[in-house]
Formats: sequence, structure tokens, C-alpha cells
Amino acid sequence: MIVILKHDHNPDQLESLISWLQEKGITIHTSIGEANTVLGLVGDTSKLDIDLIAALDIVEDVKRVQEPYKNANRKFHPEDTVVQVGGTQIGGGGLTIMAGPCSVESEEQVVAIARAVKASGATMLRGGAFKPRTSPYAFQGLGEEGLEYLKAARAETGLPIVTELMDVTQLPLFKDVDVIQIGARNMQNFDLLKAVGHQEKPVMIKRGMSATYEEWLMSAEYVMAGGNENVILCERGVRTFESYTRNTLDLAAVPVLHKLTHLPIIVDPSHATGKYWLVEPLAMAAVAAGADGLQIEVHNDPAHALCDGPQSLKPEAFDPLARKLLALHAAIQGMEGQA
Repeated sequence: MIVILKHDHNPDQLESLISWLQEKGITIHTSIGEANTVLGLVGDTSKLDIDLIAALDIVEDVKRVQEPYKNANRKFHPEDTVVQVGGTQIGGGGLTIMAGPCSVESEEQVVAIARAVKASGATMLRGGAFKPRTSPYAFQGLGEEGLEYLKAARAETGLPIVTELMDVTQLPLFKDVDVIQIGARNMQNFDLLKAVGHQEKPVMIKRGMSATYEEWLMSAEYVMAGGNENVILCERGVRTFESYTRNTLDLAAVPVLHKLTHLPIIVDPSHATGKYWLVEPLAMAAVAAGADGLQIEVHNDPAHALCDGPQSLKPEAFDPLARKLLALHAAIQGMEGQA
């Protein structure tokens, strides 16, 4: 249920309403926008008298929310969420480019790539230290050592780092990570989602390989229910009958999720296709669809990469693409400003 307050509502009456609702076991999330203040009511609202609340002097309107996700629902929070990561923000009309290797292989490698992608316009460094792989014989990442190399790259370039957490037991190692990534395979690892919900740092949730929009948003709800509202969603392709590409990129997710939720949406065209030459057209399409950012894999020697070389761009290929993406985003923003 959401309660929309009148613009000139009385603060004392609002305090009385909130106290009354809390006495009934309702949790209240307040969203203050330019036009209205919205109270999002979470809990068993079935016994609340909607007509009684609507009749209050300070109330403009009351609506029941049918969707199971509440905190992530745009009806609860009409304004877009902007996630601050150091000096970078995700959402709010900008375009965030996260770039770097699928797997951290050495300090020299990740520092060199970090310097290159920053020079091209990336504002965040992505890199895997812990790698969930389909085969138990594939490279599983450098683990804690890889995290230290990422921190060294951050110290060298100033780029915030985003890297994947695979298990609750690894959480203490992520104390100095800027954004925790929950991978597609862990999108419905509810114990892990609950754990990161109690962290005071942003969490990016990649869409599961066969997850619906609602299932994806319910994963965000798990994190937000724990008190962490700094959640980012990442579309990385879903599994379909098509086998030519690694996955099928669902670009419809961008406008649909912008309608359903206030959370920022990132697109990963690298994992979506598995082919380096498809990264550019799909990244451009994602910007045109309104994505808040992109996550792109960049490797200095893709042919010898320990993980996902075929979908990685060399720095010299990433540079013109990043500039095109930023130019396209600026052009779209300019057209929207003229409309």
C-alpha cells in the first residue's frame, strides 16, 4: 500500500499517522519527491481501513500495491534512485561505464587495463577475483590475491571497483570493495542476498539465466528488506533456444524495469553475446534503450585470457567504443531536452 500525502501536509498529523501505522506492525518507507511525499507501507496491510486513511486531511490518495516487491517498486519510490560510488554516480541521467577483465590474472595486467579504460572514459573498474565456472577444471580466479590486485589498480587510477561475491564466508574479504556484484548463478541465493542486505555498500544484482523480471526484482527486494537500498540491476542476457550467441540480450528489460522500479539498470553486452564483435552494436543499442550504464570486458591479450577471452575487447578497440557510447548518450540527452 502507498499513501500519497498532500504537498502542504501538517508534520504533527504525519507523525501521528506514522505512529499509528507502526503500532499495527507496519514498516514505513518515506520517499520525498519534488511534487509529493509518498509513504510506502510494508507488512500486513490487509486489515488497514483504506477509506479511513484516505479521509485524513494530510492524505492526497491511497493505493494498494499488488506486486510482491515493495521497496523496489516505483510506486513506493517515484523518483529514480541514484547510487553514489566514490566520486561516481549510477543513475540520475548519466552513463556509467564499468570496464575491465573478466578475471584478474596479475597485478600488472589489471593495473594496465585500469589505466587504459580510465583514459577512454570508464568510471569504474570491473574484475573477477572469485569466478563461478561451469567446469570444476576451469580457472576459478585468484581469490583474495585477486582482490588485492584490484585494490592496487584502484590506488593507481582512482577507479572504484566492482567484483563478484560468491559466498557468505567471503564477505569479510569484501570490506574494501566499492560495489559487491551478485552473479547470475547466485541471483536467488537468498542467504547471500540477506547478508549483503546488511552491508553499507552498493550491491549489483545480475539477472539469473532464466529469471523473470519479477523474480529479479524480488532478489533486489531481499537486499533492500535488510536495509540496504543501494541496489543496481544488471541485464546480462538470458538463456533461450538460440545457441549462436552465449545468451540472448533482453533489451526490453531496460524500459520495462525503468517502468517497474526506481533502481538503476546496467547492461552487460559481453556476457550476453560471448562474442567481442557483438559488444559494440549491443552496447550502442543499450544506450539507445535508456540504460544507466554498461559493463564491458576489456583484456590486453584476449587470445590468452584465462577466462572469457572471446567476448573481451582489447583496450585499443574499447577506446573508440567508449567515446561513441558517451557521444550517443549525450546526443540522446540533448534530444530529450529539446522535446
